[in-house]
Amino acid sequence: MNIKDLDLKGKTVLIRVDFNVPFDAQGKISDDTRIQAALPTIQYVLDKGASIILMSHLGRPKGEKNPKFSLKPCAKRLSELLNKEVRMASDCIGDEVEDTASNLQPGELLLLENLRFHPAEERPDVNPQFAKDLAKLADVYINDAFGTAHRTHSSTATIAQYFPNHAAAGLLLQKEISFLGDNLKNPKHPFYAIIGGAKVSSKLGVLQSLLTKADALFIGGGMAYTFLKAQGHAIGNSLYEEDLLNEAKKILSKAKAQKTPIFLPLDVVIANEFANESEQKIAETTQGIPDGWEGMDIGPVTQKQWTNTLQNAQTVFWNGPLGVFEFPNFAKGTNHIAKVLAKLPATTIIGGGDSVAAINKLRLAKDFSHISTGGGASLEYIEYGHLPGIDALAEKS
Repeated sequence: MNIKDLDLKGKTVLIRVDFNVPFDAQGKISDDTRIQAALPTIQYVLDKGASIILMSHLGRPKGEKNPKFSLKPCAKRLSELLNKEVRMASDCIGDEVEDTASNLQPGELLLLENLRFHPAEERPDVNPQFAKDLAKLADVYINDAFGTAHRTHSSTATIAQYFPNHAAAGLLLQKEISFLGDNLKNPKHPFYAIIGGAKVSSKLGVLQSLLTKADALFIGGGMAYTFLKAQGHAIGNSLYEEDLLNEAKKILSKAKAQKTPIFLPLDVVIANEFANESEQKIAETTQGIPDGWEGMDIGPVTQKQWTNTLQNAQTVFWNGPLGVFEFPNFAKGTNHIAKVLAKLPATTIIGGGDSVAAINKLRLAKDFSHISTGGGASLEYIEYGHLPGIDALAEKS
């Protein structure tokens, strides 16, 4: 069921958004992409003559109230974007919140305080009443938080049962499902997947899933060193996951058996310490990385090989940076591939996470077909084809 299937006039609408935005050292929002992404749904509900209660998590406060993780800056930013007052609640449940919610007039907005200040948000079984108390606040429930749709949390999954025939997907959630579903379930070929980031463990399932769909896989970032070690190459002090070496070998073996190329770095930029200003040099991966040195980025030969191979792509999915891109001296590989993809006449999809930050930094967002608001969610959607936060919503009657 989606938002357009509901009659919203005069109703109080509870919307689960994803305002889990990054902050800079001064405590200011450094990237408001996720708040901007929620605007179409918020505006749609306002235009239909409803009042709105927004709820979100921010960071990992571990079930305790912590001012550092307050959503107040998000209320302020949303207010600026809408040019309209957004009231801020002192909590997300309780008598005071219920009182404020019941007095909301059509066109008014209230943002609840961080859901994760309560342990029951992440662990609904701890206190099943928590989801019920949130549900009490409104007539209709909309999930527009694709970034958390893979979590079985109180506000994303449990809560929907209290809104029979009134739990629907927002415009952003609908857009994400449609785009990822249409373009990745039956992609135009050649379909290439670029997977980076630090850990194999968080992406093992999606690598196995992509192996059955993609015409080639490109593996970079910290996770590449687990695969290079699995191939018997020396990786020096590079990050790797010893307990996943066998899994990496199985993926390499399966890819070989089904003739799906896996592109690992041919050369890497290595450093003698984990710092932006460290001494650096290039190492060929077949020659190995010396002890005391660690891989920090894909090298120039790898960049050239990947660029040439990607030229005939019809569909590209990319998740995760290809080096320690938060250090400018080791962001060249990630930036280079971002620029290559931006120029391709293909369907290019960025699967959330840190890749989005890299694209935004380079101001290339408009050159991609789709930039997902959920890293983990987009990976799990590719892996399983459905998510708990979507499954919980009402079916169209």
